[in-house]
Amino acid sequence: MGAGTLPLQIWLSPAFPVGSFAYSHGLEWAVEAGAVHDAASVQAWLEDLIGFGAIHTDTILASLAWRAVAKSDLQDLVELNALALALAGGRERYLETSAQGSAFVKAASAAWPCAILADFHDRTSGPVAYPIALGMVASGHEVALSPMLEAFALAFAAMILSAAVRLGPIGQTQCQQIIAFLLPRIKSLAELAEHASLTELGACAFTSDIAALRHETQYSRLFRT
Repeated sequence: MGAGTLPLQIWLSPAFPVGSFAYSHGLEWAVEAGAVHDAASVQAWLEDLIGFGAIHTDTILASLAWRAVAKSDLQDLVELNALALALAGGRERYLETSAQGSAFVKAASAAWPCAILADFHDRTSGPVAYPIALGMVASGHEVALSPMLEAFALAFAAMILSAAVRLGPIGQTQCQQIIAFLLPRIKSLAELAEHASLTELGACAFTSDIAALRHETQYSRLFRT
């Protein structure tokens, strides 16, 4: 019998020790540059990430990782992890996915051990991309794929919205309004990702990618990315 969906509320909670509060996914530079400055521009930024950016790509990668574990295909999982790390568009994007992914695996290994974690560690000792880590552990604990994808995409968007609140373009009420607006898009993304293949990976959120690169040399920073 599976663990249900309750573990998702723990693993994707801000309290789970992956340090998600420390990342803005390039939003900090976009705010300083004036590209994101109010609720409408924050909402548009998130819409693009869900439709064409890292939220889109990482949700598909999490799905592929879950399915690789379900098929007991460890080699596929290792290759997916290498691909996910290679897809990081810049030093800070790499830091964001590898630091959170490796922290997730460390915490899960201590509190939520499962056979796939030990097998994966035996095969590779390098960093783990965050969507691969979540997909692997969720599948290892028989957490259903669809709710995992919805929860992951929502948590990713919520992380960026939390950064937007702290950076100042929106307040708490506007944050909740944007989340409510984005929910149908997140659900649609999860439905697409559930059966997506490698050929459906891809992103074209160029302003977001540039923001992440510019953030590397931003003079004054609150966030790691």
